[in-house]
Amino acid sequence: MNIDLDGILNSKRLAITRALSFVENADELDMSLTDALFQHLGHAYRIGVTGPPGAGKSSLVDGIIEYWRKMDKRVAVISVDPTSPFTGGAILGDRVRMGRHYADKHVFIRSMASRGSHGGLAICTQDAADIFDAAGFDVIIYETVGVGQVELDVANAADTTLVVLVPESGDDIQAMKAGLMEIADIFIINKADRQGANQAFAQIQSMLEMRPVADDVWSPQVIKTNALKAEGISDLMNTLIAHQNFLDKQGIIRRNFKDRIRSKIWNHIEERMSRQFWTTEKQAELNTAVSQDDLSVLVPGKIVENLLS
Repeated sequence: MNIDLDGILNSKRLAITRALSFVENADELDMSLTDALFQHLGHAYRIGVTGPPGAGKSSLVDGIIEYWRKMDKRVAVISVDPTSPFTGGAILGDRVRMGRHYADKHVFIRSMASRGSHGGLAICTQDAADIFDAAGFDVIIYETVGVGQVELDVANAADTTLVVLVPESGDDIQAMKAGLMEIADIFIINKADRQGANQAFAQIQSMLEMRPVADDVWSPQVIKTNALKAEGISDLMNTLIAHQNFLDKQGIIRRNFKDRIRSKIWNHIEERMSRQFWTTEKQAELNTAVSQDDLSVLVPGKIVENLLS
């Protein structure tokens, strides 16, 4: 691993960029970087921003960056873009929208391709966030693909999860009861100057009121914003800071950090065991077992037992 550890710890942009490229281009999971950085992790506040395409997530993140910088906080953004079907790389539209922060050495924006990650976050984004954490960034923002599915990996990666919707998201809101509803700490009705904003706000509030919340559990909040006009951003920031303080008081941020490390170890073990199991011989055995013309004679459970024996 050719990583400039001192450069990362001293927040040198070239060292950070090279480390990000290392984790993004790795052919397999690698714990060497985690081991090298581990003693310097656990300080950054991590925010996940998700929601359907067109909800204005990037514009909202742009406003959030501005407010954190006014508080003299260093901010890193990991924007997970849909993988280009032609190049395999990221579509960098989000970086264009946040371009006004490029001259600020205390803001680092990195677009990463999802590369088939179905949960909204690229596989390597956790490692990328750890690089920013070790480099001394105070706030790390994940902006996801926003495919409208249950993005549980956002909640696992972030301390605070923002779900961004627009007034026209009525059908999406109804579908959230068993999905995004469960992971959101703050709901944002963006583009709130449009018709239907109050109705969407009321729908979410009504759904939240039906959920029992214990005294020591955060009650999700609903905020209306218009990111392009910078309206409601201060309300959102006040709520974000309130949630961060709540997490600190309850010891949840530290617990989240431990959970992420446990999950990373689990994922690496699963990956390694899978690679060791699926030898050429095992793959050939599976292909032979399912190659019969008459599929009615297949016994999938028996095939599994034979492969595991």
